[in-house]
Parts: sequence; structure tokens; C-alpha cells
Amino acid sequence: MDVSDVVQRARAAQALVNDYTAEQVDELTTAVAYAVARKDRSEQLARLAVDEAGFGNYGDKVTKIQRRVLGVLADLRATPTVGVVRRDPERGITQIAKPVGVVAALIPTTGPDATPPVKALWALAGRNAVIFAAHPRSLRTTQAVTESMREACEQVGAPADLIQVLPQAKIEATQELMRSADLIVATGGAGMVKAAYSSGTPAFGVGVGNSVHVVDETGDLADAAAAIVTAKTFDYATSCLADNAVVAADAIHDELLALLTAQGGHLCTAEEKQALQSAMWPNGGEVPAPAVIARSAARIAELAGFTVPDGTTFLIVTEDGVGPEHPFSGEKLSVVLALYRYGGGIDAAVDQVNAITAYQGLGHTCGIHTSTPEHVDALAMGTRTARVMVNQNLNEAAGSARNGLPFTLSLSCGTWGGTITTENINARHFVNLTWVSEPIAPRNLDPDVLFARHFQQHGR
Repeated sequence: MDVSDVVQRARAAQALVNDYTAEQVDELTTAVAYAVARKDRSEQLARLAVDEAGFGNYGDKVTKIQRRVLGVLADLRATPTVGVVRRDPERGITQIAKPVGVVAALIPTTGPDATPPVKALWALAGRNAVIFAAHPRSLRTTQAVTESMREACEQVGAPADLIQVLPQAKIEATQELMRSADLIVATGGAGMVKAAYSSGTPAFGVGVGNSVHVVDETGDLADAAAAIVTAKTFDYATSCLADNAVVAADAIHDELLALLTAQGGHLCTAEEKQALQSAMWPNGGEVPAPAVIARSAARIAELAGFTVPDGTTFLIVTEDGVGPEHPFSGEKLSVVLALYRYGGGIDAAVDQVNAITAYQGLGHTCGIHTSTPEHVDALAMGTRTARVMVNQNLNEAAGSARNGLPFTLSLSCGTWGGTITTENINARHFVNLTWVSEPIAPRNLDPDVLFARHFQQHGR
């Protein structure tokens, strides 16, 4: 079956649900979510993902699948995507949501299990069809999760071809799919995202990760350490949100380091750091070697030629520089954490965050542990980041039961990171909105009113 056949089948299926009611959409998305999130299926998919691609770990992948799918389903219940979705009588505006059509969803090899159902739920919520372009290293996993969701569609009387995966994971097929679809959502490396934006089809993409976590002198250090460890070690740091750098205030640096090492961190010596750098970037460049990506701390240390104590779950390297000569300042895609220290107040921390993200990660995410609201304001106002997480683990930027951010696995970075929005991609990005405008009482466009301050200061 070639790409044109897959797209044709998707368009035929989408036409059958184009006029679904909100109730029918809810029934469909609920069935698809349950088909993936139920215990036996999520465990099966997690095992397949680890066995096939080798990234991450089984237990955390089960949690990721269930948490993301359930979170997205909860978001859908609060996010109207069918018919009239907003009325503003004061402005005389009504917004009506309509399907996009066929969505091309590019799937990264680090997320072949959880990413497809998240994107499928968004697409189905807007009454669209979705076609996955899998990574060749994890095609079987993407095929398996797709088959589960197709069965769920049929269970509630919807066409299975609303959800498909290209039968072959080849660059040429993915390129043709992107040209043929109505919308692309690209989650993965910079090359994949650039290809999506260059396809000629409207696209939502993600930016480079490299999240930075500030801990100031007023933060709860125990909570900060627990949050850093949680994000850094979850699924062996497959998430672009996993702390890549911690920027700690001088006053608490040593105490925070002690807490991190007590919770499974291994502080590398200068010699170990050099060996680690050679193993992670054997030929230079900005992207770590695949052999270290999403592997255990013990395995990474072994590749670098040293051993770590039993119970070590992540590696710590001290760092004070930024840029290509300091590769640990970039996104590491592994359980390796760069630790910086700062003095001179919160402005110095803001400068350090900006320096790190300017190298890699511009527009993505930073966080802070603090009890000083002014420090939150300084970080939020002073950094070019789309998300600023306050007293949370940075993985919660992809949505959490204890914050209001949309659940997602696609985190955009605005123009800073070469994308079109700073939002967490969610179901609202998978519909077109028709704006109905009705007449209202005329607004005051009197120049004497609009220019009053200017006239007062500068004359007419």
C-alpha cells in the first residue's frame, strides 16, 4: 500500500465522522483512550517499546502511557471542539469549530508508545483522521498501539481508518505524507521539525529541550532535590523536559548537592567528566551518541570506562561554561545533569538560564524552586522560555494533575525556538475556527479620545 492509498482511506473515514456530535466524539475518544491506557495494554506496549528501541525503562513507560492518555482525556472533557465553542455577546462573536481533515503525526523513537494515542485523541476530538509516520527503530511499537486504537474505533461504530500508520518507516514516505496531509504535528528532533515546516503543509512543531532548573536561597531544598531527581530519572530522561541543568545559588549549592547525591546522584570527578564527555560526544557535535541516550546511569558510566556505586540513578557534572566547548551545557537526552552555581542575586540566575538556553533550548522551559515571588517574576519576565515551572518537577510542564497546563507530549517554543506558538499543543490546535460576527453598539473611535494623551504631551 502506498502513501496515496493510506491518505485516500483516511479522507474517506474522516468524511464519515465530519458531522459527529459532541456526544459521539466523546464516546469515540473515551474508547480509544481506554484501549491504550488499560493496565494490560499499557504494560504490553511499554514492554514492546523498551525491547524494540531500547530507550527508557518499562515501569516508567507504563506510567507515562497511562498518565498522558488519562490527562489528555480529562482535558478533552473540558475543551469543546465540536460546533459552537465560544460565544462573546459583548463583542458579537461566536466561534464554531470545524475539522481540519487529515493529520500527519510524526512519532519519535523515544515515544512510540505514548505519543501516538495522545496525538490520535487530539485529532479525533476535532473529528479528523490521523496517519502516523513512525521512526524505523520503533515501527512495531507504533503499529501495535495503532492497531489497539483502530479496534476501539470499530467498537463504537467509527471507521478504523481514522487511525493509520504508514506501513514502512521511510523518509520518502514521510515526506509524501507531509505534503498530502492538511496539518502536521511533528514531535522529535530538529531535523524532523524542520522537514515538517519545509513541507508546504501547515505544521505544529516542537523546539529543542534543554530545560534549566533554578534553586535559589529561599527554596525548599528537600522538595527541590526530589523534583530534580524525579524529572531527571523518569524513563531515563526520554522527556525533553527532564532537567538538563540545575542553577543553584551559592548559599545552598553544597547542601543541594548533598541531597542530590543522597538520592542516587553520582558526582563525577574531573577525570570521569572528561571520560563521560568522550563517550557522549565521541565525534564532537551537539547531539549525544545514541548509545547513551535514555540508558541507565550504570550503563552510561560503563561506556565511559568507570563504575558507579550500586543505587546510582543519575550522574552529576559540575559546569561553569556554555556552548560547544562545554557540551554538558546542552541537551543530553540522558540521566546526566549539569550543575551550575550562581552568586549576586536572581539576576545572575536569569543571565545563566538565558546563556544556557541560547546555546540549546531557546523558548522551551525553565523552572524555579523559591519562596520569593519576586524571583518568580524575575525569571518569568527575564527569560525567553515558554514555560516557567514554580516549585514543581519540570516534567509537569507537559501537564499535571496539580497544574492547569494542557497535557501534551508536544511542547512548542514560539519564535524563539523556531515554532509558531508557545503553547502546549492540545486539541484546540486540531480544529479550524469559523468566526461569526454580529453587529454591536458602535465603539468610540473619536480621535480626540484616542489621541488625548498624545495631544496633551506633544500637541496636535
